[in-house]
Amino acid sequence: MSVIPVPVPVDRLHFAMPPVHATAEEERTHRRQRLAGALRLFGRLGYEEGVSGHISARDPEFPDCYWVNPFGAPFEDLTASDLVLVNGDGQVVRGGQHVNQAAFTVHAQVHRARPDVVAVAHTHSLHGRALAALGELLDPLTQEACAFYQDHALYDAYTGVTVDAEEGRRIALALGSFKAIVLRNHGLLTVGTSVDAAAWWFIAMERSAQVQLTARAAGKPVPIDHREAVATREQLGSDLVGWINYQPLWRRISRAEPELLS
Repeated sequence: MSVIPVPVPVDRLHFAMPPVHATAEEERTHRRQRLAGALRLFGRLGYEEGVSGHISARDPEFPDCYWVNPFGAPFEDLTASDLVLVNGDGQVVRGGQHVNQAAFTVHAQVHRARPDVVAVAHTHSLHGRALAALGELLDPLTQEACAFYQDHALYDAYTGVTVDAEEGRRIALALGSFKAIVLRNHGLLTVGTSVDAAAWWFIAMERSAQVQLTARAAGKPVPIDHREAVATREQLGSDLVGWINYQPLWRRISRAEPELLS
C-alpha cells in the first residue's frame, strides 16, 4: 500500500525576496547588473528604437547620480561595466561614453522629484506609443491592467524632443506619486523602488496597452468595475509584486547570458 506523501513544512519552502546588501558597493553592483539585464530584455522585446530610450538606476551612495545606458549602444549587447554614471545635470562622472541628453533630462527630474524611486524606465515601445497617440490612460480591462488603475497619469502635451529641464519637471509633476505615466504622442514611463519593479511595470504596461488596443479593434471592451479594479490593484500593484513578477525574466536572461554581469 502506498504511503501518502507528507507535505513539506511551509517554512522549508524557498521563496525569493528582494536582497538586502551590507554595503553601498554591493548594492551598486546589484543595481548595475539588474540594469544591464533589464536593458537586454527590453532589446529582445523590441522596445529599442534607434538611440531613444533609457533605464536609469539611482546610485546607492550618491543619490543625485544615476547609472544609465550609454548613447547609441545596442540594448542587447550591454554589460554592467558598459553603463555610465551621470549626475543630475547630465554630466558623465564615471565611464567614457555620452548619454542621450534629451532622454536623461526627463529621468533626472523624475528622480529628483521622487526620492523613493530607484529606477525609471522609458523607451519608445510600439503599443505604448499607439496608446499615447490616442492621449488615453489604460482602462481596467484585465487584472494586469488593474495594477495601474488610478495609479498612472497622462501628460497631456507634446513639445517635441525634451531638452529643457523645465519640461522634465512638468512631467515629474504630472507623474506625482504614481508608478507610471503616459506621455501623449510619445510613449510610456514607469518608476519603481528597484530596477526589477520599474522594468516589470514597463513590460506590463506595454502589454496592457496592446490588449486594450486589440480589444477595441475587435469590439467593445467590458471594463472591470471600480470596486474590483481597486481591490485587484491592492493585490497586484505593489513594487514587491512587481519585483516578484520580474524574477522569471531575470533568471532567464542572467542564466542564458551571464556575461551581462561583468
